Amino acid sequence: MQTAQNPARGILLMILAILAFTLLDASAKGLLQRYPAPQVIWARFLGQVLIVVLILRGRTLVMARTSYPGLHVLRAFFQVTTAALFFTSLNFIGLAEATALTDTSPVLVTLGAALFLGERLGPRRILAICVALVGAVIIVRPGGGVFTWWALMPLAAAVSFAANSLLTRRIGQYEPVWTAMLWGGIFGTLAFTLFLPTNWVPVAAADLPLFIFVGCIGTLGQVLMIRSLSIAEAGTVAPFTYIGVVFATLWGALFFSEYPDVWTVTGALVIVGAGLYVWHRETRLHKR
Repeated sequence: MQTAQNPARGILLMILAILAFTLLDASAKGLLQRYPAPQVIWARFLGQVLIVVLILRGRTLVMARTSYPGLHVLRAFFQVTTAALFFTSLNFIGLAEATALTDTSPVLVTLGAALFLGERLGPRRILAICVALVGAVIIVRPGGGVFTWWALMPLAAAVSFAANSLLTRRIGQYEPVWTAMLWGGIFGTLAFTLFLPTNWVPVAAADLPLFIFVGCIGTLGQVLMIRSLSIAEAGTVAPFTYIGVVFATLWGALFFSEYPDVWTVTGALVIVGAGLYVWHRETRLHKR
């Protein structure tokens, strides 16, 4: 049975998901200064499994049943790949820059949704995505030293994130959010357990709360994103992932003393303006 659609609520949930994901990225960046990337990513997915099992309790096995096992495995693969590429890139480039490069994904999501999911691709939606992309480019400023070889990692993460989003939209319309959470969490935990023997650093007591936070906020972000893509078209919510540049810039300033300049603020305003236009447009269409 297909889930009832609500674009306005889907947009709000996606904004909250991106807020959670940027907090996850900022926390991971702090841990990556002391711990290997595989260990941090493993903790993120293990936390997801433990939290979901705790919430579901006796319903865990029931919720793990699916009519789309192949799609869930593929979706989990892209989710894990996105995390691996993005977190590793944070060792070499700034949080805001990595987020901006990853935010090329809305264009891929919108095009993919039109090609593979049959979603409409109207001129206003294309315009909003292009304007938001301009905002991201203003922040990154090609030629400003951001585009190094390491920048290819968040760009590849954008492709992986787009594939993950499309599969989430495809599955999420017909199955509970917890099914995708279980499959993704278990796949990610098992995949990165393989790297632990050669990538383990004893966790200091002072860092344990941050590891727990990574697991919790990553789980919350996944729940919000899956729910968003279950009740709204991928092309509708895709432009709102650009707001991650704004959040990442804020966390960079607060936690890593990476203060935004006038170009970053200008680009952020362009992104927010494009997002507000889409929200207004989709809300009016839904009311009609």
